[in-house]
Amino acid sequence: MNHAVDTAVELEPLPIGVERIAEILPHRYPFLLVDRILDYTPSKKITAMKNVTINEPFFQGHFPGHPVMPGVLMIEAMAQTSGLLVHLSIKHDPTQPKLFYLVRVDQARFSRIVGPGDQLIFQVEQKRLMRGMGKYWCEALVDGKLVAEAELLCAERTSR
Repeated sequence: MNHAVDTAVELEPLPIGVERIAEILPHRYPFLLVDRILDYTPSKKITAMKNVTINEPFFQGHFPGHPVMPGVLMIEAMAQTSGLLVHLSIKHDPTQPKLFYLVRVDQARFSRIVGPGDQLIFQVEQKRLMRGMGKYWCEALVDGKLVAEAELLCAERTSR
């Protein structure tokens, strides 16, 4: 796959698997919601994936007999995908990991139920990144159809 080269960031070979994602993000089971990075262009866009299975812990109570992935978890997965884009776009000191928090969700819409057996594809476009704040337009698709979308604002953690 072709990538536009961004400053001096070294591109990682694709696809990027969950082992590498776990090195980048602080999230762990059951809250790591991205399985694979399929493509990315530093500082511009990223495409990632999550396989939704009946083994997801949230299906136990949401809803018994009619499993539905909570919309808030799709938003979280899009935020994690945004964080992966930030990490893959900037050179940084590995002893000082960058951590971004979700601070605002705008224009969130859900257009289809997501359940076991679905494969979510997250497409995130970076709108801007300045002074430790990033704005992203995010979409989640299943079988090429839009199931969720939102604009996210994330802020870099400045202190503990």
